[in-house]
Amino acid sequence: MGEPLIFEKSVPGRKGYSLPDLDVPEVPIAELMPAEYLRKDPPLLPELSEVDVVRHFTNLSRDNYGIDQGFYPLGSCTMKYNPKVNEDVARFAGFAALHPLQPAQQTQGALQLLYQLEAALREITGMDRVTLQPAAGAQGELVGMLMIRAYHQSNGNPRRKVIVPDSAHGTNPATATLAGYEVQVVHSNADGLVDLDDLKHLVNQDTAALMLTNPNTLGLFEGDILKIAEMLHSVGALLYLDGANLNALLGLCRPGDMGFDVVHSNLHKTFTTPHGGGGPGAGALGVKSFLSPFLPVPVVEKTEKGYVLDDRRPQSIGKVQTFYGNFGNLVRAYTYIRRMGAIGFRKVSTNAILNANYIRKRLEQVYPVPYNRFCMHEFVASAKRFRDRDVHAWDIAKRLIDYGIYPPTVNFPMIVDEALMIEPTETEPKENLDRFCEAMLRIAKEIEEDPELVKTAPHTRTVTRLDEIRAVKELNLRWKPA
Repeated sequence: MGEPLIFEKSVPGRKGYSLPDLDVPEVPIAELMPAEYLRKDPPLLPELSEVDVVRHFTNLSRDNYGIDQGFYPLGSCTMKYNPKVNEDVARFAGFAALHPLQPAQQTQGALQLLYQLEAALREITGMDRVTLQPAAGAQGELVGMLMIRAYHQSNGNPRRKVIVPDSAHGTNPATATLAGYEVQVVHSNADGLVDLDDLKHLVNQDTAALMLTNPNTLGLFEGDILKIAEMLHSVGALLYLDGANLNALLGLCRPGDMGFDVVHSNLHKTFTTPHGGGGPGAGALGVKSFLSPFLPVPVVEKTEKGYVLDDRRPQSIGKVQTFYGNFGNLVRAYTYIRRMGAIGFRKVSTNAILNANYIRKRLEQVYPVPYNRFCMHEFVASAKRFRDRDVHAWDIAKRLIDYGIYPPTVNFPMIVDEALMIEPTETEPKENLDRFCEAMLRIAKEIEEDPELVKTAPHTRTVTRLDEIRAVKELNLRWKPA
């Protein structure tokens, strides 16, 4: 049985504390506080002992799933193990106890860390300046597009259109629209890459930018990236990289050397800071030097008197955060980068690529891969062959839960029918990859023998199939008494 609600476990009169008798004169509460601030009725709170509370939340935690428990092959959303030393450093008292309103003279160590983290990210991405302020990847995208817009406006031509591939992350067209642009879709060719002929027909003097992911959401490297960059730059348009897949490039190549003008990177994915549960994130954004005047304020600068936060930048797009980003995540990313170094990053990418190709080869005969060739850190298989049994990709994902494995991304990218998008990351050993593959192969056999078993999964959790459409439209997470 599932864990009851904490209110259902409540017993009238039970307490989680024990206090000694009052040994000073008792003052009526009405003499201490105005009547209008006093409750007419006591708050509706559960009444439990300390052990009741501890066991309740411990039991709830067992119904959850996290990267410390097992494999998380969530394609296009790098979910790798987070070294605990990064957590330890972020909890240093000198970092954790800082207040964002402290003067720069008292925060030189923190500002130095930010300055050096920017320098490291510049080297990793091939950019000239980096802002660490964006609180997530999507905000990093928005900051990048606002800077692109400010750049074109400064040249007297704001332009109206942004090109987005048909395999792009959903945040790309949303970000472009939010920044005030009209979105144009460039289609993929038979190889799953940007169709250069289609792109040629779209690029013109009204093009502000192309938002591209490389490797793309199929896990394939855009081999014509230099031609794409030249095509955009020839009309004064810019090239933006969605850095969600940067985990495949670390130590191997740099987006700046491919012709990208703007690059966002998810420090909460690529650089192993905590990910999931809605945050906190960190969507660092790198730009080439001609865009640096438009960086959001403040910018960390090094002077003869030390490190300062510079907000005197007349062409800046303004503030995008109340203070300066999610500092704890920046500390974690800095620690990770300093520990790994260039050689370590090369191992990150090569192991991630090896793991993805290993799974691809093990599954390709049962789960066809539409664009089946050497991939980067992820690949996209298809469950289309099971449709005649009325089984879909989301059914397979639900059944994986019964095997104790977090499901991969399903039905994305939309250019693959019944897509299963799988990214193992570099932190998983071969034993875990084999366990995942065996589960996937076993599920395929179950579909042939007993499709209802898969269609009604999961069978081992507190809840089974939720009405996901209703949950989106009528989200209700608050319990109320009858």
